[in-house]
Amino acid sequence: MTPEPSGRPATAKGLRRRAELLDAAERLLSASGGAQLTLRAVADEAGVRLGHLQHYFPSRAELVAALLDRVLETSLARIAERTGPSAGADPASVLDAVLGDHDDAALVRLFTEVWSMAAHDPSAAAAVRSFYAGYVAHLTGIVRHRVPGLGEAAARARAEVFVMTAEGSALFRSGIAGARGPEADAVLRRTLLGLLTGPASP
Repeated sequence: MTPEPSGRPATAKGLRRRAELLDAAERLLSASGGAQLTLRAVADEAGVRLGHLQHYFPSRAELVAALLDRVLETSLARIAERTGPSAGADPASVLDAVLGDHDDAALVRLFTEVWSMAAHDPSAAAAVRSFYAGYVAHLTGIVRHRVPGLGEAAARARAEVFVMTAEGSALFRSGIAGARGPEADAVLRRTLLGLLTGPASP
């Protein structure tokens, strides 16, 4: 159970209020960016007094850490849930789940801001690296299952390239950095599917 700043275990009401405050911080981060994520702005967004927010998150650093932990843990759990266990995941379903997230403009904006924060904040960078390590580990299991002749290092390399390609394409497929086109989408799908299922050797 998440403790209160006092060190005491949080109550159900305290956990609910904490989640509501993080909801407000997430909305603000997605809509206005990390530079606007101040304690006062989050308190205003949540409709509470600044002192109330500081009871749960005494500093901006603690608020940001809690927000990133929640965003990244939720995303990793969603990936695992939607793609299934590594040993039984259907590659086409994995692809649909990963690329389907690009249709959620708010989610892509949120991750764009998280990446930006990670570029300037070592603690944010550590949280992001931990998230992607879990993401790659999950996909490595899928690759190993689908391409049995592939060694661990080669399977991990494919998983890493899958994540790099899928995450980078989010900026274009969501409309932030470009427009989605059917030809490029078809090439992207073939490329990603090949990483999950292609033969162990040419």
